[in-house]
Amino acid sequence: MAVPKRKTSKARRDKRRASSYRLPKVALVRDPETNELVVPHRVNPDTGMYKGRKVLDVE
Repeated sequence: MAVPKRKTSKARRDKRRASSYRLPKVALVRDPETNELVVPHRVNPDTGMYKGRKVLDVE
C-alpha cells in the first residue's frame, strides 16, 4: 500500500479542494441582428429570434 513521504500542507490541500467552487466562465457571442452580447443556443428574449428565425412572439 502506498504511503505519502510527507504530510500535505494545508495550503496545498485547500487549493486542490477550492477548484470545485469556481464559477464557470459564461460564453457570450454577438447577436448578428442587434449586435448585443447574448448566451449562445438560447432564444433572445428581446427579439424572440433563434438561429435567424422568429420563434417567440414578443410584445
